[in-house]
Order: sequence, then structure tokens, then C-alpha cells
Amino acid sequence: MTGVSPAAPIRVGLIGYGYAGRTFHAPLIGAVAGLDLRLVGSRDPARVAADLPGVTVVADPVAVATSDAVDLVVIATPNDTHAPLAQAALAAGKHVVVDKPLTLDLAEARALRAAAQSRGRLLAVFHNRRWDSDFLTVRAAIAEGVIGPVRHCESHFDRFRPQLRARWREGGGPGSGIWYDLGPHLVDQALQLFGLPDRVTANLARLRPGARADDWAHVVLDYPGLRVVLHASMLVAGGSPRFVVHGEAGSLIKRSPDPQEQQLQAGLSPGVSGWGVDPDGLEIHDGSGRVAHRPAVPGDQRQFYQGVAGAIARGTVDGTAARDAVRVMACLEAAFTAARTGTSVGLPLAPDER
Repeated sequence: MTGVSPAAPIRVGLIGYGYAGRTFHAPLIGAVAGLDLRLVGSRDPARVAADLPGVTVVADPVAVATSDAVDLVVIATPNDTHAPLAQAALAAGKHVVVDKPLTLDLAEARALRAAAQSRGRLLAVFHNRRWDSDFLTVRAAIAEGVIGPVRHCESHFDRFRPQLRARWREGGGPGSGIWYDLGPHLVDQALQLFGLPDRVTANLARLRPGARADDWAHVVLDYPGLRVVLHASMLVAGGSPRFVVHGEAGSLIKRSPDPQEQQLQAGLSPGVSGWGVDPDGLEIHDGSGRVAHRPAVPGDQRQFYQGVAGAIARGTVDGTAARDAVRVMACLEAAFTAARTGTSVGLPLAPDER
């Protein structure tokens, strides 16, 4: 492929300026050298102008996806629009980042991967949670063999939001629900730690009165000699440990989640003093009553966009990100099937997707 010169800024178009676009994408893009946010697709130009003076705003998302003024298109719109907007951007020769999930199903994910491969373009899902302090801390301890071979891992995204909100994520339409929302993060982190599972078992539910989309998810990934539990709920007051990992030589507990989302909500700029610093360390239990503590590894979600910028500038798009996106989608879809059928479901992945 023809790469962008490292001396030239990579011109970015962001489609969507709701919670994800405004809270995560725009600040992180703005904090990465070599990325230049030029164009935003939004129906609220005043909101964008207040935050990003000088950035051009257009109402038509397809106009951003196909604009000659951008090299990289970032899609942060409702989930059911991801596939058509990404296809339009790839057809126009753009590199593409899509907020999770990539698509609504595996077939759409495969079609996007094929389009990216045929044009030599980057296709990546915004897996910013790979650079969260909690995940980085647990991953480092597992890699060091602190608790020996891992036999059980629990990963939770639990919140307390008992009241339903009038938003598309809870509306019951295509792409709504907690498994589409938080499941991609949980699955991607599990695959980064342990690779592809053999089978998936799942239970999805609507537990809040009047809920129109799933707001509780409990998914188990089966590996030889290992079980990984992925859990998300909207009815957990006080929180629950973010990670609990049991091995043959002890256990790890990481209680609090990464602070970067709260820092972004508070208006802090990525990279300021204290950015990503997590005061909640890791507990290491050795099984004889002794507990050791180690500091958390600082998080830095800027690294996602630094990696994107570097790959585009060097012309080293190798398709790994697109393959990873298909793997995650296969697990998400398997969980939906398992929950619907009450069965354990394998992953129907082709050899080049594994």
C-alpha cells in the first residue's frame, strides 16, 4: 500500500459526536502527534464548535466517510450504522477505525475485512481497553507466572444504573444491549490474554423493570484446563472486582477499574500529569494467608491511536487488527447463539481467521 509520509499529518474525519466521539475519540486523537482532526460528522455543529473550534462540521455522515479531505475515518455512531459507513469509507480508499462492536454480525465483519484487504487499508476496532491500567496490571502478572498456570479468570464490567435511559443503546433495536456495548471489551481482553476459546456458553437477560434490551450478561469461554467468565450488569451497587484470576500457585485480585474514562469525563487532557495513574494496586494471594501488593501499571489509551498513526505513516498495515476484529465478532455472535439456544457453541472461524 501507499503509506502516508511520516512528515505529513494524517487527516482524520470523525463521524459521530455523542458520548464516545466526544469523550474518547476526539480527545485521544487530539493528543497523538501526526493525527489532525479535520472533519466531524454531527447534527449538532454548535456542540462541536464549542469543543473543537476551527474543525469543519457536516451533517451527512457519508460525506465524511468519502471526503477527499481525510485519510482516516473514525466511526462513532450507533452500532447498526457501523458496517455501511465503514464500507463507504473503505470503498473511498480510507483507513477506518470503528468504535466497538465492528458490526452486528460475523458476516458483516468478514465483508469489511475483505474490503480492507482488497484495498490495503487499515481496519481496526477501537479496543482502547487494551491500554487500561487494570488489564495491563493483570496481564503483566499472568505473563510473569506470579500465580502459576491460570485455571479460572473472571472479568467484570459492572455498573449501577437502575433507571432506564432514553438512548439507542437501551432501546431494543439492532445493536442495542449490554453485550454489544461492553461485551466487545470483555471478549477482546480475554482473547489477548488466552487466545481463542474452544466453546462459548452464555446467558443474557433483561433484569431492570421495563428493559427493552439485555442489561445483564454472563458468558463463559471454555479452554482446555481453563474457564474464563465475562460478566456485565447494570445492577451492581458498590461495584465488584474488575478482575479475579485463580492459578495453581495463588490468586490475583484487581478491584478498581482504570481511571481514564473518569479523567476524560472530567475534562482532563490525555497525557497531563497523573494521566492513567491508578491508585488501586494488585492483590496477590499465595494460598497460605499471605497477601502481597504491587502498584498498578499506568494506563494510556493514547497508545491505540499512536499505533494507528504509526501503521498508516509507515505503510505497515498487515491485517492483524481486522483479523482480531473478526475473532471478537465470532465470540460475540457465538454468545448470542448460545444464550438463545441454551447450548455451548463453537467458533465457526476459517483457518486464516484463527
